[in-house]
Amino acid sequence: MDRDRIDARLDALAGERFRAKFHLRGREAALVQLRGREAIRAHAEDLIAKRLAPAFPYKDGRQTPYRGHPVFVAQHATATCCRSCLERSHDIARGRELDSVERAYVVEVIWRWIERDLAPTRIPA
Repeated sequence: MDRDRIDARLDALAGERFRAKFHLRGREAALVQLRGREAIRAHAEDLIAKRLAPAFPYKDGRQTPYRGHPVFVAQHATATCCRSCLERSHDIARGRELDSVERAYVVEVIWRWIERDLAPTRIPA
C-alpha cells in the first residue's frame, strides 16, 4: 500500500474537527506499548472482519465504541468506524462485503494513524 497516499488521506481527515479530537491516551496508548505492533494489527484485522467487512454490519453506524481499545479510537479518527464513513471518506461502497485488499487497506490506515499518533513514543514490534 502507498504510505504517502494513506498519509495524505490521514492529513485530510485530521482537518475535520470531529476526527481531530481523537488521540490515544492512558489505557489505549499503554495497550499499544504493552502488546506491540503485531498484536494490535491482529486485533484490527479481527475487529474489521467482524464489525465492518460484512455487506450489512450489525448495528452499522453504532457498532464502534469511542473508547476501550486503540483500534476503536483509531477507527473514529480515520473514518473507518462504519460503512457510511468508509464510503464517504475512503470511496469503499456500502452494500457488499469488503474484499481482502480493502480489509488490508483499512487495517493499514488504522495502524498508520496509531503510529503517527504515538510518534514521540517508540512502539515495540
